[in-house]
Amino acid sequence: MRHPAFCLSVLSLISFLAAAASAETLTVGPGKPYATPCAAVAAAHDNDVVEIDAQGAYGGDVCQIAKNGLTLRGVGGRAKIDAQGQSSGGKAIWVISGRDTTVENLEFSGASVPDQNGAGIRQEGDNLTVRGCYFHNNDDGILAGASAQSQILIESSEFSQNGFGDGYSHNMYIGNVARFTLRASYSHDAKVGHLVKSRAAENYILYNRLTGESGSESYELDLPNAGTSFVIGNLIEQGKDTENPGMLSYGLEGTQPGNPGHTLYLVNNTFVNDHPGGGTFVNVGAQVDQPALLQNNIFSGPGTLTNQASAISSTNFSGGDALLVDPVHFDYHLQAGSPCIDHGTAPGMANGTALTPSEQYEHPTSARSRVGVGTIDLGAYEFGAGNDPSPGATSGTSGAAGALNAQSGSASATGGMAGAPSGASGASAQPSGAKESTGCACRAGGRGPANASLLTLLLLSATAMLRRRPRSRASRLSASART
Repeated sequence: MRHPAFCLSVLSLISFLAAAASAETLTVGPGKPYATPCAAVAAAHDNDVVEIDAQGAYGGDVCQIAKNGLTLRGVGGRAKIDAQGQSSGGKAIWVISGRDTTVENLEFSGASVPDQNGAGIRQEGDNLTVRGCYFHNNDDGILAGASAQSQILIESSEFSQNGFGDGYSHNMYIGNVARFTLRASYSHDAKVGHLVKSRAAENYILYNRLTGESGSESYELDLPNAGTSFVIGNLIEQGKDTENPGMLSYGLEGTQPGNPGHTLYLVNNTFVNDHPGGGTFVNVGAQVDQPALLQNNIFSGPGTLTNQASAISSTNFSGGDALLVDPVHFDYHLQAGSPCIDHGTAPGMANGTALTPSEQYEHPTSARSRVGVGTIDLGAYEFGAGNDPSPGATSGTSGAAGALNAQSGSASATGGMAGAPSGASGASAQPSGAKESTGCACRAGGRGPANASLLTLLLLSATAMLRRRPRSRASRLSASART
């Protein structure tokens, strides 16, 4: 009897193991086989890993990255790449046209081009994961294209001082992709542009700090083409020097056929408006035909809650003192006695996604579990035991997010839903849009033992392959020299 699901699992496992067996690690930096990241990229093959020593100098090292499945990461700290007046194709420091790329523990700065749209990363291929990176003083931090099947995941990263100053360039700008996830990240002090702009069909904005501070940003969060959007557990602050009094905009540029969802779920966020002229916390476009859900949020400071008459507003706080710990220094934890403690309502589910926040932002660029204490509190932080900041975690301006351990990082699929509320679907093990094979000729006489035995055999074979494979091209060259 054929078991299609099992056969598909076996085929996926074989494919994964084959890719792992053939992947190489290329090392970059002083005394390493490659002097610069772009030299290593030129020599790499699909699915290779490029490790970049943070002690190296890589100024002006710009290139296009066309290989698929590459992982590029800084080791020994955060490796820095300053454009120094250079660009790849007049676009960016790195123009990534390959698929399924992961970028970790790197710093990108100084990207500026004649069309005023130079980016740290220009994403043109499908699927990108960025983790533990820092983008600052570029025309755009990240500029992603509009591939309808692409998924973009950014987590534990910082964006600061990006924008040419024309209002068309931003800390990050995501085009009409399938899904955009921003988690545990810190975007602040943009130059006239937005802190976050995304045209994705699905948006998951989870447990971030989006604060204008002393910048001249326009919107803190702009979702101009609507899309099904979950904005949960964020700190969102509008600075006094903002160029636009709106804080979150949704669907202001009209909906598009590629974005069938027109619903905004805004749950357990803390909004603080420091603009003395007031403004609108949630600005919804006239073409949006579904009411936004506003639940368990804190709206602190002057301004209109929302312009959408049909919006569903449930257990939000506005028009008074929320008793935040230190709002001047962006610490929005709740003080004892806050009217926001124990005054929320259970958010439940929507479109198969849990709306209850499972985490809360911790500065800089991290998130920790949100421990429920009695009735859920309003805002991005729960008051009580287990929810205080970790020792050493500050609430002030970061300057640069801490580098990730080179070998760590959450195990999430490229462009997937790492950190998404429970119930949100993650990225498939296959590339987006890939067709699954259903014609499997394998047979199993019994359901459990035969399957387990075959899987064990495959894993043992793969282990043997990996043990026989040199760990890097450098070690392979050394082995050849000895024979």
